[in-house]
Amino acid sequence: MPIRRKWLIVVGGAILCLACLWVAVGAGFCAVTLHVPRKTGPRPDGAAVVEILASDNAKLKAWWFQARPNANRSCVMVLHGIGDSKQGSSGFAPMLVERGYSVLAPDSRAHGESGGAFVTYGLLEKYDVVAWAHWMKRQGCEGVYGLGESLGASILIQAAAVEPVFNSIVAECPYADLQLMGEYRVQQTLAWMPSVVGRNVATVVVEAGVLYARWVEKLDFREVSPLESLRLSATPVLLIHGLGDKQTPPSESRRLAAVQRPAARRAELWLVPGAGHTEASAVAPVQFWKRVLCWFEKAAQSH
Repeated sequence: MPIRRKWLIVVGGAILCLACLWVAVGAGFCAVTLHVPRKTGPRPDGAAVVEILASDNAKLKAWWFQARPNANRSCVMVLHGIGDSKQGSSGFAPMLVERGYSVLAPDSRAHGESGGAFVTYGLLEKYDVVAWAHWMKRQGCEGVYGLGESLGASILIQAAAVEPVFNSIVAECPYADLQLMGEYRVQQTLAWMPSVVGRNVATVVVEAGVLYARWVEKLDFREVSPLESLRLSATPVLLIHGLGDKQTPPSESRRLAAVQRPAARRAELWLVPGAGHTEASAVAPVQFWKRVLCWFEKAAQSH
């Protein structure tokens, strides 16, 4: 066999192996990130089970905590983070109901009791949130507010760019850019590697996952960017971030707070010393609730 032909076979085989490896890495990354274990728990006292159909006919479920009849007719949607459920976010309900707000705690798609084939990090969830906000308005909510944690915070920011359904939003520990955050998380798992190697491997892994999701699952995660969504929205946003957050670094909220927005309405930022990921309400509970409730009341006065 001629040497040239041998080299062509070797090179072709190497390219084929790399392509197969690329696909395998992308499939593995998507298997881990698009599917999470579902958490469920007993329904709290005072909560009603409600549901809606998403635009793709996924059945979405939530708990609805209704305030007393003579309350202020304002409502808050509380959104959990990745891998959590309405059971986690409903912990905010008692304080809000006490202050006269009715509270909706949905299970995000592919979480808890909600349907949906995949977690899509806002790509589809932003439309789910808008649909829930319209449901709340049909229940008599004259003011609708959002309080989100981690993934839930990033979804709220994206939803506000779809339609201005919220009077104001509180977003704790959001990410600014999904792909960069994915690379950061992967690099954390590769901390045993030299940083330059780990950074490059993380880029390859996430890029393979993004391309696999686009080609195979028809999900274009390059469209997921709370940073760009914030540029398009005039909804008042309060960003809260723990300075001790190792999962989503405070620099993500700093990037969001620096965004130029319509009518020069920058997002406000509160950085919490000593707080880790979504720990602000535990580390500084009095300040947390004072800031959240004042943020909602400020928006109510401007409408």
